[in-house]
Amino acid sequence: MPQLCLASASPRRRDLLASIGVSVEVYPCDIDETPHAAESARDYVVRLAREKALTVAPLISLPTLGSDTAVVLDGKILGKPTDQHHAASMLKALSGRTHQVLTGVAVSGPHGVLTRCVETRVTLRTLSNVEISAYWHTGEPLDKAGGYAIQGLAAVFVASLQGSYSAVVGLPLYETAALLRQQGVALWDGKLT
Repeated sequence: MPQLCLASASPRRRDLLASIGVSVEVYPCDIDETPHAAESARDYVVRLAREKALTVAPLISLPTLGSDTAVVLDGKILGKPTDQHHAASMLKALSGRTHQVLTGVAVSGPHGVLTRCVETRVTLRTLSNVEISAYWHTGEPLDKAGGYAIQGLAAVFVASLQGSYSAVVGLPLYETAALLRQQGVALWDGKLT
């Protein structure tokens, strides 16, 4: 029986929640993800996570989780690539550099909407044009923020990571577990506190 509603179609988020013993009902929602003028990347991911949770919460009688992840380089949010050229330009910009991955989480439940934002710093090694092209042709970059998936083939591009690996995948488990416990959702250990 589901303990939580996941306001996302992301199989990665569903799998991460399953890994900590939380069964979910998936209820994807479609919201406008356009950044607001002068909105910081941190405010952006928290706002989207909150909007996702609040869009679905009235439709279901379970606590609801929304989340959003953004890849940020030099203060600019890199979205999902629209085509091969866009993906290549993002990966070239990230090549040999450190960038931020910000993940916002919101859980709606008996204690209102609780939110967190987690920052992870990821450094990619220098990538060749041949590698970038080959990676595009795997199909993996198409629906990924920043044009790469750390949990997939692009793992070989990651030189170092400071922070939460699971947040880069799409859901910071340590912080998410704390929010879920506050909203009365038991984890694999059965503890609420």
